[in-house]
Amino acid sequence: MFYSKSAPLNRREWLRVGGLGALGLSLPSVLKARPASKDATFGKAKSCIVLFLSGGPPQHETFDPKPDAPLEIRGDFKAIPTSVPGVQFSEVLPRTARLAHRMSVIRSMTTGINAHSTSGAFMLTGYEPLSKAENVPAGGNDWPSIAAAVGALKPSERSPLSSVVLPEWIENNGHIVWPGQNGGFMGSAWHPQMIKCDPAAQRLRIEGMSLVEGMTEMRFSERGGLLRQMDARFRAAVANPHIDETDAMHQRAFDLIHSEASRAALEIEREPAAMRDRYGRGKFGQSVLLARRLVEAGTRLVQVNWAREPADQNAGSPLWDTHQRNAQRVREVLAPQFDQAYAALIEDLQSRGLLDETLVVVMGEFGRSPTINKSGGRDHWGNVFSVALAGAGVPGGQIIGASDKIGAYPSDRPVRPPDLAATLFHLLGIHPHHEFLDPIQRPRLVTDSGVPLREITGI
Repeated sequence: MFYSKSAPLNRREWLRVGGLGALGLSLPSVLKARPASKDATFGKAKSCIVLFLSGGPPQHETFDPKPDAPLEIRGDFKAIPTSVPGVQFSEVLPRTARLAHRMSVIRSMTTGINAHSTSGAFMLTGYEPLSKAENVPAGGNDWPSIAAAVGALKPSERSPLSSVVLPEWIENNGHIVWPGQNGGFMGSAWHPQMIKCDPAAQRLRIEGMSLVEGMTEMRFSERGGLLRQMDARFRAAVANPHIDETDAMHQRAFDLIHSEASRAALEIEREPAAMRDRYGRGKFGQSVLLARRLVEAGTRLVQVNWAREPADQNAGSPLWDTHQRNAQRVREVLAPQFDQAYAALIEDLQSRGLLDETLVVVMGEFGRSPTINKSGGRDHWGNVFSVALAGAGVPGGQIIGASDKIGAYPSDRPVRPPDLAATLFHLLGIHPHHEFLDPIQRPRLVTDSGVPLREITGI
């Protein structure tokens, strides 16, 4: 888990219980409640799955093809009809196209930032970063992520896992972790739980999520009692605001180990082979399946990051960052995995009766340039790109906003990250202007300028 540099006291080094890491949780004592909205869409989403396509998926080759543009703009792929008359997606998303009647696609998303980490922080938090530079590392003064805020302000009532990120943090080449992915200035108690794993492995192993060899349930409980005794003595001797926070995190950790439903949700091998095949046996597909299992077990929000491939740190087109061979990468590697897993998720949630209460969001940090470069790739482009939403009462079959004729800038209804964040918070039952107190008791708003999209919320 990535920890805030502003938290000097870390008692995990004092006593490691079964190798278990600290988990995120809410701190009701620092929150200032706000009256709940009476709108019918407020809180419609009982849970949320965010599919974050790290690297920046090309809008032309996904949700916003430009079939009438010149070849150097439209690229190699054709536009195909979807289940919504008059709406087209790229031909590399045939399964997704058949589900367009369940989706709202924003074609006018914009950050105006062409740097992975800072445009990404904008998308993941809804707050514009002070720096627009690339390779800005995560730090203790970052704004909390949407995932962190949801886990803290709307904790699960059924699972000790309120907010989860998997299968790895998002980072730039050189292992520079992006800002805006954790609790930021709210500290470690707001961090979403990182489940670092490879769900596609033959045997799923999650660091910190199982008892070490030789550790029985009885011994584990005995250690919990010992830890509580140490906590009481430590608090009596030292006054520090991080102590109660750390104690609560340890309790949440014990709760997870003793939560049969949460542990069972992580045992992806319980899924029938046919279902695992349906999502795709790659790391992304199996991560999406794991996300479905977690929300089914009560997790409020799961963010699935597109994982890096072997040797991605030295590749010219890692993740969805297709600076080279864009068409080949999209056709052979990227689109097939996403198309299969996304369609499987929507259909699976629907068949289980979960789609009406589960919000599914597809986004990246930005899009790709309208022109194809000399290496056959598309470059960073924060001026306009696409985001897709489905489930939890999201009206299906609609396009929100539009890009211009070459997919370079918004031509109608520009949507910025604060508006997207406000929409997600509203659907999840958190007022977009909910006020909370930071560690030094200053009032903060979950969104400062965001307005929920009326096309989604009806308000």
